[in-house]
Amino acid sequence: MEQFSEKLRSFFADFGKARKMVLSTSVKDKVSSRMMSVVQIDGKFYFQTDKKLRKYRQISVNQNVALCIDNIQIEGICKEIGSPLDNDVFCYAFRECYKGSYDAYTSLEDERLFAVEPVFIERWIYFDGVPYIETYDIEAEYYSCNEYSGV
Repeated sequence: MEQFSEKLRSFFADFGKARKMVLSTSVKDKVSSRMMSVVQIDGKFYFQTDKKLRKYRQISVNQNVALCIDNIQIEGICKEIGSPLDNDVFCYAFRECYKGSYDAYTSLEDERLFAVEPVFIERWIYFDGVPYIETYDIEAEYYSCNEYSGV
């Protein structure tokens, strides 16, 4: 348990405060993906979107989402938490990292803030050119890092 918490903290520190990530959502076996401006605050991933968009409708029906960037895949539960302007911590981070998007969208009437709480994270890492798959099963509080053998 101690190793898991320490490894997870290290992952979030390596991830940093913001990244442009692919968000995948689905309803009735129809999956769609799009690039999103995401900020990470205390181990959760936050983004904003308009109520009129497809992703909003899909998340309203199915809160299971995935985020992906480079060699990192994150599966999580996505919940609407209100207007972005009602969350000062998010606004500060989002404005600092994505000023253009903040200025253009954050104050729009139909803009909504979402938080993704990760339940599973997988990352490919390399040691001396050898591939490893690092996994974080957050629900089980389990961490593993195993060499990928291709078998």
